[in-house]
Amino acid sequence: MVLGKVVGTVWATRKDAQLTGLKLQIVRETALDGSLKERFVVAVDSVGAGVGETVLLAQGSSARQTDTTRNKPIDAVIVAIVDTIDLAR
Repeated sequence: MVLGKVVGTVWATRKDAQLTGLKLQIVRETALDGSLKERFVVAVDSVGAGVGETVLLAQGSSARQTDTTRNKPIDAVIVAIVDTIDLAR
């Protein structure tokens, strides 16, 4: 799984029928300290995340294991909105 921050939304009027009704979010990966990395991912939002929120992503075949994404052409899904990160130092 990957930590990221939602930085935008993708709107697509023409898409595979299996994607109809799914919200597509642009997520920028973050380091554990919250700093932004250069990698961006478009992910299906299965939890109602909004722009600016820190989220947890599942990718690859794991992305197709949620109730929202099962058997759909999905490679990344937002599976959690992160409240806090507590690191042992």
